[in-house]
Amino acid sequence: MVNFTKSNYARGSVLVRRQKKRQGSNMVTRLHMRRRRRTKIIATLGPSSSTVEVLRRLHQAGADVFRLNFSHGSHEDHAARIALIRELENEMGRPIGILGDVQGPKLRVGKFGGGRVHLQTGQTFRLDLNPTPGDVNRVQLPHPEIIRAATIGTSLLLDDGKLRLRVDKQREDHLECEVMVGGSLSDRKGVNVPDVILPIPALTPKDRLDLAFALEMGLDYIGLSFVQRAEDVAEAREIIAGRAWVMTKIEKPQALDNLDAILDLSDAVMVARGDLGVELPPEEVPLAQKRIVRAARSRGLPVVVATQMLESMITAPAPTRAEASDVATAVFDGTDAVMLSAETAAGQFPYEAVNIMDRIIARVEQDEGWRTLMDSGRFAPTPSTADAMATAARQVAHTIGAKVICALTSSGSTARRVARERPDAPILCLTPEHEVARRLALVWGVHAVVTADSHSMTEAVAKAIRIAHREGFAKFGEEIVVIAGIPFGQPGTTNALRVAIVK
Repeated sequence: MVNFTKSNYARGSVLVRRQKKRQGSNMVTRLHMRRRRRTKIIATLGPSSSTVEVLRRLHQAGADVFRLNFSHGSHEDHAARIALIRELENEMGRPIGILGDVQGPKLRVGKFGGGRVHLQTGQTFRLDLNPTPGDVNRVQLPHPEIIRAATIGTSLLLDDGKLRLRVDKQREDHLECEVMVGGSLSDRKGVNVPDVILPIPALTPKDRLDLAFALEMGLDYIGLSFVQRAEDVAEAREIIAGRAWVMTKIEKPQALDNLDAILDLSDAVMVARGDLGVELPPEEVPLAQKRIVRAARSRGLPVVVATQMLESMITAPAPTRAEASDVATAVFDGTDAVMLSAETAAGQFPYEAVNIMDRIIARVEQDEGWRTLMDSGRFAPTPSTADAMATAARQVAHTIGAKVICALTSSGSTARRVARERPDAPILCLTPEHEVARRLALVWGVHAVVTADSHSMTEAVAKAIRIAHREGFAKFGEEIVVIAGIPFGQPGTTNALRVAIVK
């Protein structure tokens, strides 16, 4: 067990444990907030968003999930934020998801004698294992695995791709490179190797500590960084053991090469366009985004589009037109969620960023073209009873003009299957599990309510009618569709469908 002793962490742990004890009676099942859009919003927390007042404003503006970036901040800082989120959740009566994003293996050069050098295009530059501060001719590369894996012609990208080197000679303890694109290079800048699968684990010792902390604190999703192979996801799944959803971040070309196998082991996926944009040519990134979104949607996996969506709003109160179009494009593609990073973590206008993203999404989803794309981009169901029932629920709801599809689920799978159909009607998920309700905060179109489990279809339909009316989805005399699995409480048994009238 990882031992954390500082007061902030202790306070956060106590509050989270108290919240878990109170959940049976105190997590308000009456959800006061209903989103008027289907696509969800993830907001990253940081120095600009670490008070309960700011969190409340972000949630009310549209944030459905909060992200904790373990590349920054201490466990004590994150524990305090988690406690605030759970307090806010109890206050608002709405499940709120928390994503813990682990850093992954960060590859960096060493330090320079003067802190910075300028490399000229065409010059020779050496990367070696010598810890002596570097100069204009060489610098330490404290990653022998890169030196071993590189071959003649391998490209090395430095400082988020601003500088590019090509390996001309490979030796046991160093690489002789030609500078293909020069520029200024300073201490500890990052190194990307787009051409090679590196023999390094996706989880570093720091990641394992962060993962233990995140699971102890009850986070809902774990973001895996710099995944290259399906084995990287399998290793994390073994550690997580079902205690959170595994969200695989696709940010390496090697992950694209192994996309199907990686998605088969993932619970959710993120199009992490930051590092993906460094290692891929810019013209390839939009195509990669569409490919990942489509592959995830075909499997019914929640998919997130992230990085630089409203980048200018770090310092400006309004986005550029191109950024607004970028968000709209992701919504038209049918992504489950879009994410804000530095805009809400360190930006000057975190509330405005969430608010305008909410407005863009809502406006796109009112457009007839968006509905046409959702219908035309629908995937054929897999040959299973559960998928057949989800398809039928969507079709029945569309045919009769039902106001809502009520999905009763203990694991979340029924709601996810219905969401895969991208139905006209909103999806009201009824679940006895608080953890499931929080995880579904990420899923397209799902409004989750925590309620006691049902014991018969008659009881389930009556409960669905009552809650659909209470939550404002259907009025008296209007029809709803109810989908569930019998026997109740057994995951993966979606096999029953009813049409009911609210009365």
